[in-house]
Amino acid sequence: MGAIKEPAKVKIIVGILAKSPDAVESVRATLREKFGEEDLNLAPFPFTFTNYYKEEIGEAPVRAFFSYEQLVDRTKIVDIKLWTNDIELQIAEAAGTPGLRPVNLDPGYMTLGQFFLATTKDQRQRVYMQRGIFVEPTLYFQDGHFHAFDWTYRDYQSEPYIKYLEEVRKRLAYQHATGKPYNKR
Repeated sequence: MGAIKEPAKVKIIVGILAKSPDAVESVRATLREKFGEEDLNLAPFPFTFTNYYKEEIGEAPVRAFFSYEQLVDRTKIVDIKLWTNDIELQIAEAAGTPGLRPVNLDPGYMTLGQFFLATTKDQRQRVYMQRGIFVEPTLYFQDGHFHAFDWTYRDYQSEPYIKYLEEVRKRLAYQHATGKPYNKR
């Protein structure tokens, strides 16, 4: 029997899908208030992988990512996903579009071995956490790189996402090894 121990803390990463870089910026401060100092961001760039969000977000959405210095217990992802859902609703109401999200927040967390996304939707590959929230193993790390599963969304298989997430992983590895945020070295 293996010894029971608490797993290492994880790095929170939030993907933002929005109608413009200004819309990304408008939610950035709210995220920083919740999660603390940013560790690494991927500036807004055109999201061209699907038109699924066209009705809510518009014809030419942008994607951005933010990771945060503070490491957290992985079980916090449930509270984080519930919180980001509330923020999406608040933004929609403020924009006068209740029911249509002008900003989509996709929180996830990274371990040294995998990247997980939080979701409210059940599928065969998703693991139920609690309070209506599931996590999906989205990428796994092997031989120095992140790799996709059969079910991984196409955009998460793209070079810009992979490069960004591999850099975030370097920072996480540094934090685990030193106990200090990468930006403070």
